[in-house]
Amino acid sequence: MSTDKIILGIETSCDETAAAVTINGVLRSAITSTQQIHSMYGGVVPELASRVHQQNIVPVADEALKLAKIGLRDLDAVAVTIGPGLMGSLLVGVSFAKGFGLAINKPVIPVNHMQAHIYSLFIRKKDEETKTVPSFPFLCMNISGGHTQIVKVNSFSDMELLGQTLDDAAGEAFDKAAKILGLPYPGGPAIDRLAAAGNPGIFTFPKPVIPDYDFSFSGLKTAVLYFIRDRTLADPDFITNNINDICASVQHVIVGILLNKLSKAISDTKISTVGIAGGVAANSYFRKMTAQLAEKNHIRLFYPDLEFCTDNAAMVATAGYHLLPDEINLNNNITAKSRMHIAER
Repeated sequence: MSTDKIILGIETSCDETAAAVTINGVLRSAITSTQQIHSMYGGVVPELASRVHQQNIVPVADEALKLAKIGLRDLDAVAVTIGPGLMGSLLVGVSFAKGFGLAINKPVIPVNHMQAHIYSLFIRKKDEETKTVPSFPFLCMNISGGHTQIVKVNSFSDMELLGQTLDDAAGEAFDKAAKILGLPYPGGPAIDRLAAAGNPGIFTFPKPVIPDYDFSFSGLKTAVLYFIRDRTLADPDFITNNINDICASVQHVIVGILLNKLSKAISDTKISTVGIAGGVAANSYFRKMTAQLAEKNHIRLFYPDLEFCTDNAAMVATAGYHLLPDEINLNNNITAKSRMHIAER
């Protein structure tokens, strides 16, 4: 009888339908179907997202199993994102995982989506069995379209929230600024690309004064809106003539807010290992600036591969592997949750 631990991971928290397979914690397949329909609306439409998940979940999971050359009965467990996220989208993945688990008589492992992003730092591919990963404890900045957090990670099952956004997340600030500028959704990659040819010191935007390790980006979003309104009233071609400098300046202030809080957490906790996870971790300017911060403070810095920064099932399957106990009980009594604390499972 095989002693391998084989996990199928399922992710449907927002607009990515994804499935992945890990064997003993090593990634063997990862399939993601990205929903393009939302681009015409400038943001994710929850009802449309859940409908597309229903269409995609079976073929995506089937392709992940085939690519990994794994039969249904070979699986030890199914790991699935149960929240936080869009309730309709979550229900598709959770319902599929529970039905799948019952059909093959294997357990379903509930995975917290924000924890899964932290687990993305531990994804290892087939040729990366000796890949260096963060050692505990470490700080992780979790930054995406829906969440901005600083988490103290004591172990795979012990995570302590130090600070979080009080309103909009950093990724949302990027997307809303892009929408104001008439850029396509998702806005973060578009701003990153255009900012590369701009001067971040041309325009200035206010930074919120928020205590401790918490964040706020709603005021910045409003400031950008009024700035563009006033400038375009005076010059209808202002955006066209200054798009690179505007993007660079907006990106600079968002990254600056993030780095200020991360620097404070590093200084206060004296923890010298830092992970960066979530979709904004793919931003090239943020990576450049955090690398400089790490060098200045003698920090060991870890990022997921670019393909695993945004929502994916590889991080869910990796979480499932580390959360799977040695002796498991069949328990499919799990539910989707639109809101979850970082320490909740």
